[in-house]
Order: sequence, then C-alpha cells, then structure tokens
Amino acid sequence: MDAQTIKSLVAIFLAAILTENYILNKFLGICPFLGVSKKLDTAVGMSCAVTVVMVISTAVTWPLYTYLLVPNGLGYLQTIVFILVIAALVQLLETALRKYMPPLYNALGIYLPLITTNCAVLGVTMLVLEKGAEDPSFGYLQSLVNAFGSGVGFLVAMVLFAGVRERLENCDIPETFKGLPITLVAASLVAVSFLGFNGVVDNLL
Repeated sequence: MDAQTIKSLVAIFLAAILTENYILNKFLGICPFLGVSKKLDTAVGMSCAVTVVMVISTAVTWPLYTYLLVPNGLGYLQTIVFILVIAALVQLLETALRKYMPPLYNALGIYLPLITTNCAVLGVTMLVLEKGAEDPSFGYLQSLVNAFGSGVGFLVAMVLFAGVRERLENCDIPETFKGLPITLVAASLVAVSFLGFNGVVDNLL
C-alpha cells in the first residue's frame, strides 16, 4: 500500500468522523441519538454496537450489490436486501449481547432491535455505493474505512451529547425548557460546534 493510498484512507476516515458525521451533518440516526444518550455508558455501548453493524453490513452488502445484484439487473432490490442483511446481523449481535453482556443488553432495551431500521446504518451501506459510482477509486477498502469512520463519528457524537445531557441534569433550567426543548437546543449546539471542522481534513493532509 503506497503513501498516497494511506493518505486517502486517512482523509476518508477523518471526514467520516468530523465533516461528514452521519448524525450531526447528515441527520441520520437521530432516534438513538436522542433516546440512548441520557447516560454515558449506555451511549458508548449503543455506539459500539452500531459501529460493528455498520462495518459488517458494509463488508457484506458492498460485494453483494457489486457482484450479484448489479450484474443480474437486480439493483432495484438494493434497499430491501440491505435491510434484510442488517436485520440478520442485528439479530446475531442481540443474541451475543444477551448471552455475554446482559447489563448492556438490558440498558439498550428497545433501541437494540431498532438498529435494524436505523437510517444511519442503512445510509452508510447505500452512500458508500453512491460515492463509488461518483469516484471509481472509491472501492471496497475505502468503503470499509468510511463505514468504520462513520461508526466512530457516531460514537463521538453520542458521547459528546451524553456528556452534555448529564451536565444539564445538574443545571437550573427554566421550567418551560425542561425535557425535550432543552434536549433539542443542546443537540443543535453540538451540531453547530462540528461546523468548525469544515475543511479540517484538507488542512491536515
């Protein structure tokens, strides 16, 4: 692997975390972002689960689409096939967590099976294919790096927001802002803070 390829992969990874964050930039995965970010440990557990599903889903769906669906003229089945793949992976992950990590399984609750329909996971698997169509050099390895970076970006956003929400619990908030209103205000401020990373990948590399 030459230096240019490594540089390109680093750029893809950093961009997925900072400037193309699926929650704060593309607004995908808002449901778990608001629902599972009340406690830091739960947010980290959910983010790790989502990251694992993102990477494995991309690893499976990319060759499935490229070498099976497209050559056979079945590209229109992309969405339903991807959802079925993600659902199968989530079921396996749910079984593993129930057996080996019961506290995390109980903490995630209903949000774990909801990863199946998490638009961030589905979005990663589909958008990497769009990037590949626009840029022929964006292949399988680049897609995996992008998926991993997207998962890390999901983790960063969740951890930051969980920290903000935990601090808000100790603040004297006006009655009209308590609950959902202050949560949405805090989420918007976290999203705005990431605008400062625009162009950072180009500057670093």
